[in-house]
Amino acid sequence: MEACTRSNRDCVVGGTFNNILVLQTAFIGDAILALPLIQVLKKNYPQSSIDVIVVPRTLDIFSHHPAISSIIAYDKRGKDNGLIGFWRIRNQLRAKNYDLIIIPHRSIRSALLAWLLKSNVRIGFDRSAGRLLFTRIVHYNPNDHEIDRNLSLLSPLSLRIIKSELPHVYPSAEDAQVVDEVLDSFGLKGEKHIVTVAPGTIWNTKRWPPDRFAAMCKQLSSECSAILLVGGKEDSVMCEEIAVLSKAKNVFNVAGKLSLLQSAELIKRSHVLISNDSAPMHLAVAVATPVVAIFGATVPEYGFAPRGVHDIVIETKGLKCRPCSIHGGKTCPIGTFECMLAITPELVVNKVKPFLEKMVM
Repeated sequence: MEACTRSNRDCVVGGTFNNILVLQTAFIGDAILALPLIQVLKKNYPQSSIDVIVVPRTLDIFSHHPAISSIIAYDKRGKDNGLIGFWRIRNQLRAKNYDLIIIPHRSIRSALLAWLLKSNVRIGFDRSAGRLLFTRIVHYNPNDHEIDRNLSLLSPLSLRIIKSELPHVYPSAEDAQVVDEVLDSFGLKGEKHIVTVAPGTIWNTKRWPPDRFAAMCKQLSSECSAILLVGGKEDSVMCEEIAVLSKAKNVFNVAGKLSLLQSAELIKRSHVLISNDSAPMHLAVAVATPVVAIFGATVPEYGFAPRGVHDIVIETKGLKCRPCSIHGGKTCPIGTFECMLAITPELVVNKVKPFLEKMVM
């Protein structure tokens, strides 16, 4: 096996690896979009042990995944914050003697951790703040989808890569039971004609207004048995507001009641997910449920659009102010919020209806 060094950054690495580590300590959506990279690694190195290091909030995403041997939680904003926590994680990982480390995350901390583990092969992006600590640097193409960008990190390994690789998550039997109990609490036991709606996001300018979601839910309520509003605990109040404003008896708030994999299980049972540009749309792709995604401040061209075959993106095109940033922001920079307000409930309903027409009521 040829080892890449700082003086030989264009080399192709051959051979096999016994212990592989993937470092991705970013947001939930980023974690989901790193799964195809891990899946392809496992297909090419079926006998290798593949570990992942992630933040606690995304831990659930990787649970029960057949491609993953171990999941290491790095609570970089909590108990592992600071030098002592960083060194504890380094000592914990060093005993594994990783011979290949892939670093999709672009922080200096991730690069430094990989370097301290002294793996012969450390592959990361040229946009990483710690790129000089890698043995092989890969160009980060801003025009690619994030899944393809992550897969490009495997290019120095000359692996067989299927471009259509999508993420997969694996809710457990216990997750399915929890979803059964939640549905039963709403009188929906065994119900198959469900729509899920994910109205939350941490970025305000990526959020379609709650009153628009409520109007949409009201219009769709007669087209399906139930509409369930999903999200984290931080979305619970907003989802309850949407349910009340909709004035529909079959719109239910489950935000904060389900883990990530339990949410995935619920989405899996749904005919369609309606979502902002946020993590739930990637969960839907990972369980093969069609997505109707509403994009405001951000654009699909950034590489974070839902990747499913039948997925739809709704956006307001032709605005000179859009996109205003890669993540969106707290407020509209020009005060109009036209990118979202130009999207009407009727427009979204018309995009969703073809999926509902496939239901057998």
